[in-house]
Parts: sequence; C-alpha cells; structure tokens
Amino acid sequence: MRQLTTSLRFKIRFSEIDAMRVVWHGAYAKYFEDAREYFGQQFGLSYTLIEENGYFAPLVDLSFQYKRPLTYGMQPEIVITYRPTDAAKIVFDYEILDSTTGQQMATGRSVQVFMERNYELVWTNPTFYEEWKKKWLTD
Repeated sequence: MRQLTTSLRFKIRFSEIDAMRVVWHGAYAKYFEDAREYFGQQFGLSYTLIEENGYFAPLVDLSFQYKRPLTYGMQPEIVITYRPTDAAKIVFDYEILDSTTGQQMATGRSVQVFMERNYELVWTNPTFYEEWKKKWLTD
C-alpha cells in the first residue's frame, strides 16, 4: 500500500503568538487545517469533493504534542501523512519541523468521520471515498 504524504512551509505571524512569545496553542488547529486542505489539493480529496458527494467530514478527534516552541518569524514545515483505515474515517498524522534545523517541533493526529447532509453519521465508507482509496493507495 502506498504512503500518501506531503508537506508545506508556513510563516509564524505575530498574531499567532501569546504573552510568552510562543505560538498560542489554538493556532496549531489552523496549521493542521491548512495541511489537510493542501493534502486535498495534492491528492484529490478536497472538502469540495466530499460536499459534492453529499457528505460533511467533521473532526471528531484532534490532538497535538508540543516538543519545542514555535516563535514569531519562524518558517516551519508541516508534514501531513494519510493513515489508511477500513473504518469510515479520514485519519492524518502531522509533524511540524523547524525548516532550518530539521528539529521536530510538534506532532499530532486528526480523525474525521463522514456525515450525511441531514447530520446522520455514516458507518460505512461512501462510494466516492472507496474509489479514492483504490486510486491513490493501490501500488
């Protein structure tokens, strides 16, 4: 099975730091969201595709592990990796690296489920998602 991973650099803005002059914990959710959107563009699993097929993909679990502080002006790299599962879920792992030193700054994971537009949870993989997995995960 193929491993799907991609990365992007981003800049730490002044509005993202707290009184300790490090990135405020809430900004990590935005960084992970930006990575998911970028992954979707790279691998054809965009929120638009999910919605066009009649579903939402809300987050049900989001976690971060802070290793080293991110500070104003840094331009770290976020690496996002898709984690295959048979369940009707989209799971990603994240790693934020100092793009200058390569040091690991943070890690994390997110889990999304599928929900129909009437807000009913979907227990099996939607057809479009099964097709996406066959296209991208098959060697």
